[in-house]
Amino acid sequence: MNKFKIMAAMLALIGASACNNGDDKAPLIEKPEVNVERGQFTPELLNSLGRVSDVKVSPDGKKILYGVSYESIEQNKSNRELWVMDADGGNAIQITRTPNSENNAVWFDEGKKIAFIYKDGEKTQMWVMDADGKNRKCVSDLEEGVDGFVLSPDEKHVVLISQVKWAKTAQDFHPDMEKSSARIIDDLMYKHWDEWVSTIPHPFVGDFDGKKVTNVKDVLKDEPYESPMKPWGGVESLAWTPDSKSLVYVCRKKTGLEYAISTNSDLYLYTLESGETKNLTEGMMGYDTNPIISKSGKLAWLSMEHDGYEADKNRIFIMDLATGEKSDLTADWDYSVDAIAWSKDEKKILFLAPFQGTIPMFSIDVETCNVDTVAAGTYDYAAIEPLDEKTIITLRHNYAEPNEVYAVTAGAEPVKLSTVNDDLLSQLSPITIEKHLVKTTAGQAMTTWVVLPPNFTPKKKYPAIFFCEGGPQSPVSQFWSYRWNFRLMASMGYVVIAPNRRGLPGFGTEWNAQISLDYGGQNMKDYLSAVDYAKTLPYIDGDHIGAVGASYGGYSVYWLAGNHNHRFACFIAHAGIFNLEAQYLETEEMWFVNWDLGGGFWEKDNAAAQKTYATASPHRFVQNWDTPIMVTAGELDYRIVFTQATQAFNAAKLRGIPARMVLFPDENHWILKPQNSIVWQREFFSWLDRWLQPQEGEEAEVATATEEVSEGK
Repeated sequence: MNKFKIMAAMLALIGASACNNGDDKAPLIEKPEVNVERGQFTPELLNSLGRVSDVKVSPDGKKILYGVSYESIEQNKSNRELWVMDADGGNAIQITRTPNSENNAVWFDEGKKIAFIYKDGEKTQMWVMDADGKNRKCVSDLEEGVDGFVLSPDEKHVVLISQVKWAKTAQDFHPDMEKSSARIIDDLMYKHWDEWVSTIPHPFVGDFDGKKVTNVKDVLKDEPYESPMKPWGGVESLAWTPDSKSLVYVCRKKTGLEYAISTNSDLYLYTLESGETKNLTEGMMGYDTNPIISKSGKLAWLSMEHDGYEADKNRIFIMDLATGEKSDLTADWDYSVDAIAWSKDEKKILFLAPFQGTIPMFSIDVETCNVDTVAAGTYDYAAIEPLDEKTIITLRHNYAEPNEVYAVTAGAEPVKLSTVNDDLLSQLSPITIEKHLVKTTAGQAMTTWVVLPPNFTPKKKYPAIFFCEGGPQSPVSQFWSYRWNFRLMASMGYVVIAPNRRGLPGFGTEWNAQISLDYGGQNMKDYLSAVDYAKTLPYIDGDHIGAVGASYGGYSVYWLAGNHNHRFACFIAHAGIFNLEAQYLETEEMWFVNWDLGGGFWEKDNAAAQKTYATASPHRFVQNWDTPIMVTAGELDYRIVFTQATQAFNAAKLRGIPARMVLFPDENHWILKPQNSIVWQREFFSWLDRWLQPQEGEEAEVATATEEVSEGK
């Protein structure tokens, strides 16, 4: 194993300056006033919706704590405030009104107080306040701030996530070159998703008396490992034992090349008094994540089987911490799990999982392994917070509405508790969501979502947007997206077609796994089957269908551009892979390309890899491109580097194809800043309207452009 020496010791506690008690004079970001005209949804209105997240039930089960974020288009940033309401949805009260966001909020002191993280000054720290939002006080002062925390059950200890230095700077090698910005690199994982990795997160344990965090200790002192794991890991990677004497944390104890090719993380049990660490999942070779420990001391977690396969079936394992005996509860359940929580009586584990094009809530009996549905329908559920032995507080959304807080009880209709966006949504013209089953070339029925525009008339012909999912193994469920928003697309006069092609979770492990080593194969045939089916629908204008997608969806757009045989009238690809050979050496998580592509393109004896690069790389089909295409990307995207977009744009222009490129120097794999988001949406619909909804006088332009491309001019 290649080891990197951490160049700094554990984070030291410094003076009170880390908690700036001065007032931040920045303008407050609150719920905006909006003007809805004729029921029309717009990008500006999309960015005006409140974003509800992170529900927490009070210890006595009488209150619900949650956050609501709003975007400021003018300030080009967002802000999140905390709200509290009764468990039945009554008396919703905003308890914070500050310039910066309160996050990671939890109840403590029997519900009399709330702890959270907040940035007031240069660093984010842990804070506490009364349950009504009064008497705010900063309680931590870690040098690098606090990214998240978990209180122990007795509330006398806390584990805090903070950063430690990882990479050497030019000055470490050349102390006399104070102004040099050089990066000197000796191993892999020097960049990850959207950052040049200079620090890594560590868990720090400390004492907590409700007023101050003291005696802070780095659990991984002098170890060059991430915990939680970048880029997604957070407080769900940490769990206390019921006696508050030990901590379970997630870690992949690898660096450099070994880290880059492996997904083998483990659960480690750290004992506070002795400082001893024990690997609980040694020999389990895939991702082991999301530990949860019941009040009686039962450990459950999510586990994947294969090293290097990041989209493997996520199984629910349980372990007796006293004996180390463990078992797979989902051995006979053929779906992958996203999130878990213990039921109040500890007889079941509640969980969320993609299933047949949605994300319902399920429960599994820890003795019989029987799976029951708790809440389903044409929705995605996005949180699990047991209120009592029968009722669970959750978040729910679908293509028509963003997250709101709901209470669910098995066998009963969900009860809506929050109404954050009801006033705006009530002014919008409604859309219609339909589930269609499309027969694929392999003979299976493929779930395909069809979203119809407001005021839909079946006798009218509508242009259509054909959505290609990313991942590649992410569900086409009832997601609500602030970029790929199907309600917004439909409101612009389009029918939206969203197939659950091969390689998506929710249809069994075989359907999900099939895509690996077959990027240009059956899943692309599934797409062609779906668009051919769409053309048979009497209300779809088959001559005006545009294919769009991001990440693997962007790859799909590029591949379809060279293989669609005039099925599509235009394309839009965001952050897509254009050249698989370049992608293999440009990306950072090598386990992904090794598993999905088969290995390096130079491995001439590797038949699987050679087939992938020869048949699945979109750049090999540019000679067939004949359709207008727009490409977009963020220049801070180190997962799929923006040069993939520039290659595709250059190829289109050199081929004489109408093309446009929109780059965002300050964005990563996503477009997150409010003004950039609106610019992206405006460009998106402008391009689609030009080719799919040409106005009078533009028909000739479109026809001429298409004819010139087909003639090679």
